Amino acid sequence: MLEVLEQQKSLTINQWKIFSACLFSIVIDFFDFALIGFVLAFFVKDWHLTFGQSGAILFASGIAAIPGGIFFGWLGDKIGRRTVFMMMILTLSLATGVMALAPENGWIFIAAMRFIVGLGVGGLAAVDLPLLQEFVPASKRGWVSGLSIGLLPLGPLLAALLSASLGATIGWRGLFAIGLVPAAFAFVIRLWVPESPRWLFSQGRFEEARRSLAWALKVDPSAIELPTTLPAPQHVSWLELFKYPRSIAAAIMCGLSSTGAVGIALWGATLLVLVLKVTPAQAAYLSVWIALIGIPGRALGAWLSDALGRRWAGFLLSVAAGVATMLAGQLSDVLIGTASAFFILLMVASFFSNASFSVVFPYMAELWPAKLRASGFGLVYGCSNIAKFIGPAGLAVIAGASNYVAPKATLEAIVPAFNYFAGWYLLAVIGFLFVGIETRGRTIEELDAALLRPVPARVGAR
Repeated sequence: MLEVLEQQKSLTINQWKIFSACLFSIVIDFFDFALIGFVLAFFVKDWHLTFGQSGAILFASGIAAIPGGIFFGWLGDKIGRRTVFMMMILTLSLATGVMALAPENGWIFIAAMRFIVGLGVGGLAAVDLPLLQEFVPASKRGWVSGLSIGLLPLGPLLAALLSASLGATIGWRGLFAIGLVPAAFAFVIRLWVPESPRWLFSQGRFEEARRSLAWALKVDPSAIELPTTLPAPQHVSWLELFKYPRSIAAAIMCGLSSTGAVGIALWGATLLVLVLKVTPAQAAYLSVWIALIGIPGRALGAWLSDALGRRWAGFLLSVAAGVATMLAGQLSDVLIGTASAFFILLMVASFFSNASFSVVFPYMAELWPAKLRASGFGLVYGCSNIAKFIGPAGLAVIAGASNYVAPKATLEAIVPAFNYFAGWYLLAVIGFLFVGIETRGRTIEELDAALLRPVPARVGAR
């Protein structure tokens, strides 16, 4: 039955619907995640928040995404990807909207709600990519799943635009309230997205799997023949994940490469205010360009993923992102004509980091057998979300957590902080070069056996 899918030459409109739902959910995911970075700039001085208190708000979601990814990934293998998908959209949207009710100086309340947002972020990611990848043939899996996160920068972009254009009018409470709107998307998912046929197969629900597959391929279910001998339902323990130590190591190493980008994203508006001496609204407008350039970067990464293979593409793009990030710190006080080298290099770093993530995150989901796909991706995505903690917390520690967010503290920390951010890309370089396997062109079923083989000796080896 799955061979019918693997022989497919072009995607149907229904497969594009699934793609669109996954793409939009990722935009929502990172809109809610990034919004706090801009909203914080509106009340950080009025509330006299220290680096430690500001950092607690910023990295609360990163801490929560760890158990969120692990638990809801496991749940996605137990009750289905689609059900968890809808639950997580509602969770992160409602938690963002509730922050509009925070009391004055209520940074603890906001940090608590951000923790719930993080549960939704981790859980959504754990089922999003696995669901999409299980509906497309291996020949298209790389660029389709890479492209599905291609518009992720629209999340921070939308957060920046709303903060810049409406922040002065509706205030930070109004900005949080906007976060309620995406909750309605859960109903779109209910209408557009069926359950994964591969998951239904694993549960012994073969007739439902045939209908799901037929819907995706736009054919009559009777055109897809059920096998004469049906396999027994697969019931596996979560602990079986640890039979794949190479998958765990490669995926977490690649995932942690996002530490620098997350740190820059969450502190970005504040740093632009301090380095360029602009207002929070002006910093939000500048952040729009930093987010916008990430979109062609994502498209490049999605294309290179299949053109060069996951390992070569991930290696080259991670190196470029790390170098640009390091230079942004070293040249933060340099002008190129009338333009700030700091701002230009932040854009370059955004381009290459986004390109690398179009390879990294789909690759992390590919490194698991079908029976453990959501659990495996949830585990490594959840663990790699420590990046959302150590990214923003790194700058807070380097600058001194007892200080207020002020130029005298932050500017002194620019060079060591950006060296710290850049260094994390080395993990992806090592992961792609020496630990991971090449997944390009292999079906999910072919990967099941390949994942248990010895580590390949060179980049590009199968």
